[in-house]
Amino acid sequence: MSKYDALGDYLRAQSVDAVPMTFAEVERVTGTRLPSSAFEHRPWWSNNGSNSVMTKVWLGAGFRSAQVDMQGRKLVFQRTPTKRGVSQEAETFEQVKSPSSGDRSPRQGRHPMIGALKGTFTIEPGYDLTQPAMPEWADLIDEKYGPEKPK
Repeated sequence: MSKYDALGDYLRAQSVDAVPMTFAEVERVTGTRLPSSAFEHRPWWSNNGSNSVMTKVWLGAGFRSAQVDMQGRKLVFQRTPTKRGVSQEAETFEQVKSPSSGDRSPRQGRHPMIGALKGTFTIEPGYDLTQPAMPEWADLIDEKYGPEKPK
């Protein structure tokens, strides 16, 4: 149990996607003072899960820090997407049992980035993905190393 768990409970109880808070409000909710690094170093508020215990709390509650204003001592906790987003895939990935246990469902064990870009671009029908992007490179490589030898 973390001294910051109250922040996770507070964020989970919110019905809005953006929760603006001052650093003082964060301290009030957690019932503890923030470390001095939270006031001095912007990276303390990063969304890196290995950054601090408190970071794990807001990420675990389904939020990420955003719009961090160090001078104004305020930030916004932004709800992360819950529709099969990367964060859910990452949670599944982290809970995978070892392959030797034999207890794996088909979706477990996939890296969280698999499918993250699905639908973001389209390859035109008939486009040859194996064709060099810059055909003159093939000439340069052949000139430097000699032509490719058939196998």
